[in-house]
Amino acid sequence: TSRNILLPVLDLGYCVTLSERELTAEAGLCVVIPCSFTTADEFTPKQTIWYKCEASQKFCSDADIIFHSNKNTDKKAQSGFEGRVSRLKPDVSQKNCSIIINDLKESDSGSYQLRVTGLMCFYKCNLFPLGLNLKPTVMIPTLTEGQQATLTCTAPGLCSGSVREITWTWRGAGGTESYITGNSTAFKTENLTDVTWRHISTLTFNASPEHHKTNITCKINFTCGKTTEETLTVNVNRGAAQIIGNTTVKEGDVLNLTCRAESFPPSVIEWSKLGSYTNLHNDTGSATLVVHNVTSEHSGQYICKVKYMINTLKNNITITVICKYHTLSHYWLTLPVMSSTALLSSRLIFYTCRP
Repeated sequence: TSRNILLPVLDLGYCVTLSERELTAEAGLCVVIPCSFTTADEFTPKQTIWYKCEASQKFCSDADIIFHSNKNTDKKAQSGFEGRVSRLKPDVSQKNCSIIINDLKESDSGSYQLRVTGLMCFYKCNLFPLGLNLKPTVMIPTLTEGQQATLTCTAPGLCSGSVREITWTWRGAGGTESYITGNSTAFKTENLTDVTWRHISTLTFNASPEHHKTNITCKINFTCGKTTEETLTVNVNRGAAQIIGNTTVKEGDVLNLTCRAESFPPSVIEWSKLGSYTNLHNDTGSATLVVHNVTSEHSGQYICKVKYMINTLKNNITITVICKYHTLSHYWLTLPVMSSTALLSSRLIFYTCRP
């Protein structure tokens, strides 16, 4: 098959423009032949007709028609192209003459021509169903530790109708390819026009430090056994420091506070108390502050400081210590005794809470 690039012909201000003069596509899939045209102001386009014939032919004949925008015409498309060719934009007044050819065959290789009714020039394009070079489009939102995230993978091309399967894989720090634990995937098809559609897969998971600076791949498997994929590096932002513990503690009991922050590498965590410059406790990844036999002096605000590389995060919790026992107030009460002139004294005890 000849692979000569055939340029569009210009005539009296009319012009057909193509973004690709030679196209390659995957046999068994589909292809868009992009095309637009301009005309003189007084010209109103009515119909578009596409032909496939030998490259040596200056003009194709009616027997070479593969698509006619007028469905009521008696000029029929070649039997091998019936039902496989559609316009990208059905309204010819938009001056978009692009077509989609589905279920490509090796026999579709060759030269294609376009005619717009009233237009005195032809557009020619060579098509070769060969390899697939397009990659899927992967969208990754901002990822934050501990939060759910959804990644989106879109199959390439407006006519990606032959997509068989879309899979997601993850390559961790160890370099082994696997699947993200606890993930969920979904698949949907978006109809763009009557003749174009798009296949989309989503991957939803909870971002964690182990995903930071690792690779996620979206792979498209086509019906003819061909594949295409896109790999991107994932960056996970650190979430806020999380504090676990009771805000109210009884006098004499144990105060137990845990501060954790997921990060990779692990963050350095320090505990301190508002009004004091003393470092109460520090650890990496997770730090638990334990205070035995608490008193009212332990009430107040406790601060968890997380240091990650050059960044610092803070979180705090306010602790209230309540009294376990009440203080004693003594009152003396003198009671008369009927059988004696002596007086009997008794002590009454009232319990009130210490401040």
